[in-house]
Amino acid sequence: MKKTSCLLALWVLVGPALYAQDGSLGAVGGGRVAQRATARVLYMNQATNTFPGQFAIHYGQPEWKAEYEDLGLFDKMTRGQVWRMGNNFWTVLDTNLPLKISGRDIGVGSYYLGVHRSPDGADWSLAFMNPATIREARLDASEIAKATVDFMVPLIHAKTTDNVKDLMITLEHPKEDPTDVTLKVNWGSLQLTAPIEVMDIH
Repeated sequence: MKKTSCLLALWVLVGPALYAQDGSLGAVGGGRVAQRATARVLYMNQATNTFPGQFAIHYGQPEWKAEYEDLGLFDKMTRGQVWRMGNNFWTVLDTNLPLKISGRDIGVGSYYLGVHRSPDGADWSLAFMNPATIREARLDASEIAKATVDFMVPLIHAKTTDNVKDLMITLEHPKEDPTDVTLKVNWGSLQLTAPIEVMDIH
């Protein structure tokens, strides 16, 4: 039973493969509705009733299961690797504003995201990948280990007592300065954060 639980948990974390027993092409999903969420910051100039920019992160919301921690599965799937930070389709950052994330300039555009964890488990980084390169290779998000990471920025790791059931990504900012944003990733007791500075708002 324990072995079965491990296999099921690994399947959820890595994602299903596309295959058929006779070697013919198969399909997973069939176009059914999947749980997906968006964290977005939209800026509005109330004086001119215009929208000078926005950015958003779109992601799937896998459910945290106790065996990920109890059986050490999450450590096995993340140490020394890039974790997909979601499920189903790629986690996507789409911005029409230049940003600074953890001090690194991020240009206007779209990026596929993942999380890299150091082999000793101590250091976490937000990994950025070029969607055009991944499209050309026709990689599914479950194959993130095959994707080329273009660059990474540091994430701050902490443990919480919240025990967040469904992966949650938020973009939080103080009311007095909406350009001072904090990216926050919560799943189970895991919390990862990074500062985002929004640039070039007119």
